[in-house]
Amino acid sequence: MVKCAVIGATGYAGAELVRLLLGHPEAGEILVSSSSSAGESLASAYPNLYGGFGSKTGSPLFVDKAEAVAAADVVFAALPAGHADEVAAACAAKGSLFIDLSADFRFGPDEATYTKWYGKSYAHPELHAASVYGLVELNRPRIAALGASKGPKCIGNPGCYPTASTLGLFPALREKLSETSGIVIDAMSGVTGSGKELTKSSHYAECADSTAPYKIGEHRHIPEIDAVLAQMAGSKVGSVFTPHLAPMNRGIVATIYFRLAKKGMKVEELREAYAGFYANEYFVRVLPAPLVATNRNVRLSNFCDISVHLAHDGETAIVVSAIDNMVKGAAGQAVQNMNVALGFDEKVGLSMFPPAF
Repeated sequence: MVKCAVIGATGYAGAELVRLLLGHPEAGEILVSSSSSAGESLASAYPNLYGGFGSKTGSPLFVDKAEAVAAADVVFAALPAGHADEVAAACAAKGSLFIDLSADFRFGPDEATYTKWYGKSYAHPELHAASVYGLVELNRPRIAALGASKGPKCIGNPGCYPTASTLGLFPALREKLSETSGIVIDAMSGVTGSGKELTKSSHYAECADSTAPYKIGEHRHIPEIDAVLAQMAGSKVGSVFTPHLAPMNRGIVATIYFRLAKKGMKVEELREAYAGFYANEYFVRVLPAPLVATNRNVRLSNFCDISVHLAHDGETAIVVSAIDNMVKGAAGQAVQNMNVALGFDEKVGLSMFPPAF
């Protein structure tokens, strides 16, 4: 049994982490910390977790961040960008596993890109240089090796849009089925993707009954997507990414377009290539025809559903990739990273299938 700490437990991703860890058979004590809710109980912020810690009278109080980090074997940080280094350094000093759900550890040693897009710098560059990008389907061996490392154990949990987008393109790029320029990604996210802090666009009157593109050409996930696609392809990849806010609580649906590198390829061949590529990946489900990936069919689960299609011109592939942005796009992927790093069965605590409605 491992002792876990969730720093930033009152945010959406933090609360989802607590929910998943409560059902994890290898998770022992769970410490929760929130600077905005000191002295309060977890159930006061999230009544859905009332009694989840074995008490019928309430739930644990939020504890000081330093206290939680000092006591835990695994520390999950669900903090705003720019706040992870301090926690990571404390974890490195005591040899505990650190999994960051912000963007801070997603760029490895590339501080220049991080600074350009987030306006912040690294307080501990050596920790970033030793960190691993936590897309398990891409970096499983490195994540597993990290758990046994005597050095810093820092994992940068991928962003939600990048997870759906890159998993939808991985087989095409790795198997040279796609041209590496002119890739277009249109993705829709639920309102929880913008975080718990209220903004004008997340007011009910603004987002209900409307789907709207936002941060066109300047979304912070663009450099992460580009970096991961380049790693998958082994060369620079040209893509255009446009996010959309959809009138739903959770979920991401990414519709991806790319030109086939092999002319005359049939949709059945492309789908078979995707299915073969992901044959041993439990959490990636390549759907048979005529099924289409939708957010409803992955809701509350750690699955990524992918459906493969061909445009009428016979030369353009259309791939639809769907995830729950709070699970596979955040908390579930963080738990999956913990499982791999600590040598647990990868599915432990994440095997729930989505509800039908």
